[in-house]
Amino acid sequence: MKNERIALPADPADAEDFGVTAEALDRGQRARLIRRTRTGLGLSQSEFASRFRVPVGTLGDWEQARATAPDFAIAMSG
Repeated sequence: MKNERIALPADPADAEDFGVTAEALDRGQRARLIRRTRTGLGLSQSEFASRFRVPVGTLGDWEQARATAPDFAIAMSG
């Protein structure tokens, strides 16, 4: 069941609506958690990246949901 692909279909009547996959939803939730953790600590992206030894560009990709943050990044945010 966990590996089952789901998708939220787009509404054809709405020109600005688009379908979303389960992977995209997960990536967005991970991005939100990392960003919320960083801002909750009062750290800039460069400060957070340095503290957790992650390239700042990678952190930016995670926060913008351009890349999926790995499980260890979620563990350090939780």
